[in-house]
Amino acid sequence: MTNSELIVACRTQDRKAQQMLFDRFSPKMMGVCRRYLKTQEDAEDVLIEAFYKVFNNLPQFKAQGSFEGWIRRIVVNECLMFLRRKHNFNLTVEIDQNLDVKTTVSTQDQLEADDILALLERLPTGYRTVFNLYVLEGYKHREIAEILGISINTSKSQLILAKKKLQQLLKQINYPGVHQEGAG
Repeated sequence: MTNSELIVACRTQDRKAQQMLFDRFSPKMMGVCRRYLKTQEDAEDVLIEAFYKVFNNLPQFKAQGSFEGWIRRIVVNECLMFLRRKHNFNLTVEIDQNLDVKTTVSTQDQLEADDILALLERLPTGYRTVFNLYVLEGYKHREIAEILGISINTSKSQLILAKKKLQQLLKQINYPGVHQEGAG
């Protein structure tokens, strides 16, 4: 069944179609949830809430873009709503925006998905959230600031600190391509 056929069937409350839609998209969307949320339980809860919204809002989907992208936006928004309820993003440290952290490894390109997830889980919530939104979702700092209710400089500093922390974590595991201090 194509996505278009699935959407039409789900709009008529067809339970089998809804299950098919969930089965088709939930594994990838669970990966999105796990990038934002530290625990499997929180990710599962948010995923269920997100799919509830997907099913309720299917009449608003206009098929003018990717259906998967539409679902992803709902999932990301649900993750952010969950994080806003649990964390105060204004309690973050702002640093000088001119601080430049050089990263010698592109973690997104070179690490396996499970490795990325394991590293992201070790980041503080603010760092992880801004990193996900900027690097993986493609939001700009202005958009991140609006979404999280923080300043643009806080968004920038959280990204810098996230990259620095990821680089430290990569050094700790002696990841190939990450230069150790004093190494040659």
